[in-house]
Amino acid sequence: MENKKTKLTISGKSKKPIKSFDSIKPHGNKSISITKNTNKFAKKGALLRPDRPVFTTKKHGTSNDFEKRKLAEQRATKRLKDEGNLKDKKLKLSAKKREVKLTVSRALSDEIEARERSLASVKRAREKENKNLNKENRIEDLKPVKRDINIPEAITVRELANRMAEQSSNVIKYLFGMGVTVTINQTLAADTAEFLVKEFGHNPIREEKAEEIIQKIKASRSENLKNRPPIVTVMGHVDHGKTSLLDVLRSANVVSGEFGGITQHIGAYQIESQGNKLTFIDTPGHAAFTEMRARGSKLTDVVVLVVAADDGVKPQTVESIKHAKAANVPIVVAINKCDLPDADPQKIKNQLLEHELIAEDLSGDTLMVEISTKTKKNLDKLVELIILQAEILDLKTDYDSKATGIVLESKIDPGRGPVVSIVITSGTLKKGDFFVSGIKWGKIRAIINDKGQNIDMAFPSTPVEVLGINGASKAGDDFIVFESEKEVKNLSVSRAQEKKENKNPLTFATQESAFSNDLSKELNMIIKSDVHGSSEAIKIAISQIKHDEVKAKIILADIGMVTETDVTLAKASNAVLIAFNVKPSKEAKKLAENENIKISSYNIIYEVLDFIKQRMSGLLTPDVQEKVTGTAQILEIFKVSGAGKVAGSKVTEGEINSSSDVRIIRDGAIIYTGKVSSIFREKNQVKQVSGGQECGITVKDYMDFQKNDTIEAFSVTSTERSI
Repeated sequence: MENKKTKLTISGKSKKPIKSFDSIKPHGNKSISITKNTNKFAKKGALLRPDRPVFTTKKHGTSNDFEKRKLAEQRATKRLKDEGNLKDKKLKLSAKKREVKLTVSRALSDEIEARERSLASVKRAREKENKNLNKENRIEDLKPVKRDINIPEAITVRELANRMAEQSSNVIKYLFGMGVTVTINQTLAADTAEFLVKEFGHNPIREEKAEEIIQKIKASRSENLKNRPPIVTVMGHVDHGKTSLLDVLRSANVVSGEFGGITQHIGAYQIESQGNKLTFIDTPGHAAFTEMRARGSKLTDVVVLVVAADDGVKPQTVESIKHAKAANVPIVVAINKCDLPDADPQKIKNQLLEHELIAEDLSGDTLMVEISTKTKKNLDKLVELIILQAEILDLKTDYDSKATGIVLESKIDPGRGPVVSIVITSGTLKKGDFFVSGIKWGKIRAIINDKGQNIDMAFPSTPVEVLGINGASKAGDDFIVFESEKEVKNLSVSRAQEKKENKNPLTFATQESAFSNDLSKELNMIIKSDVHGSSEAIKIAISQIKHDEVKAKIILADIGMVTETDVTLAKASNAVLIAFNVKPSKEAKKLAENENIKISSYNIIYEVLDFIKQRMSGLLTPDVQEKVTGTAQILEIFKVSGAGKVAGSKVTEGEINSSSDVRIIRDGAIIYTGKVSSIFREKNQVKQVSGGQECGITVKDYMDFQKNDTIEAFSVTSTERSI
């Protein structure tokens, strides 16, 4: 009985309602399951009788519930039928497109006609196609890109990583793995950079140096050569008539425009004579302009050496001969001022023999001509000789190639900006060309000839001014035209980089330099000049002023007007501000007045040099000389009311004045240095006591006299020194 289930049938309905059909178990209608409760603890409220059976009534469906379920099934069937009928109606309406559901078998059979593809289907197909294309592109993008990497002589890790389009950290990590510790700003050698580029899967290309590129350009000239006018440089000593000669040839008057009648600029002019064009370069004859003369001789084809018949061969004449010989250029000697009464052309010819310039009438090969700029004597003959010399040289160049030239001078014009004076050596220069000049570059905005006219193109051997450079280039720099702006910029940057690398700012201290007692004073200077050549000449001239105690230090030597920045710099560095052929701006002038800074303006170069020497002399300590005028021995010390202690002394040597400087010497050591207060002799105050006489001496601010002290009178004379 314990484990068997007993079924009892009872009449009546279950009181509890049926909540869900799922809970009904198939025990038949109106059946009750009775199970014996084996729990030790009965539910709360039940009697504790273990053997008593517990009656549980199971929820079974009644006939009423069965009807409800049946009704629900019927409704569902009806709904499905209605939906089917609706689909059939829709299919009938769209019978033209598709009569019934399309199956594989129906599609393969010939029951249905060929139909149009729907727009939605086409759209889906396109989207799928684009998706596949994008997927392929993405896969291609993920592939590593092989790049051509330009490698200069030195490159930083950052720059190399940028060129390779790699992360700097990856490059540093790779080097770290090789045992090389570097930072992002560390400079790598070209070989190391090349190795890294290969390791990262790129193609390394070693960059050529800027100078190598330019040499190639200069070397690659076509064979289409034509005759060009000769470039003639006029050289000689100061005031021998070089500019006057050019003025007569050009029918101009340049001399009047030069301060003191001394040429201080390098000038270039073109003249036409007997159907031939000649380009003349005028150089200054002053000693300071050595660099300008050297520059002129390098550029030139023929040198005209002007020597004054009344003055003879001078130091700058000799220097000009040396420059011409160094440049391996033929010399034509023009003996000027032959109209003067004390002129001696033969003496000049004899003097030139010492410098291996032998005239033709002395069986030599140097062309010499006696001229006069005032009377215009033999000027035609001089031009003929120059043309003859040029024909012998057979000067030819390429007219069709890109222009190259040499910078004669550069300046900053207040209205036009940086202006470069050049002489074209080959090719044709055109408006709009991109060019490099030294470390500067630009695009030609205007070409101005020697007559001040605007021209669109300039041919070889023509002197022109060029506008459009991004800064004043240095005199003597090359001038090269390129195809594109990119080439020009790259070359300019690489030149600047090479220049920076070539500079070695580190100075190593040796034992001598570290412990030397270098107490020499410095005179700081700021020099502003009108053209680059002048500032260059002043710098060289100043560097030749040497002294052990004082030296000149040029903080800034630039071209252009004096600006507020220059005045501020002069104040900060306590420098002398020199303006050569330029004026200060209004703002700079006002600031200089407020700050009490003097701007020294000069027009002639030797005046600048004299001023600098004077200022340097002012820094020298004066020469002090001391002379002993007399000595006295203290014999007794007296106390006098009102005067204090008086030294009773006897003058042994020389004489002592009441205004003398004196020293008190005790046992060979100087105890005190001061001035005599008063001298008494027999109760009377005197101005002077001579040797052998006795007197009473009082010294200012000193009374600690002792017997046998020595009073020594001396005089000091100081003389100013100059360099």
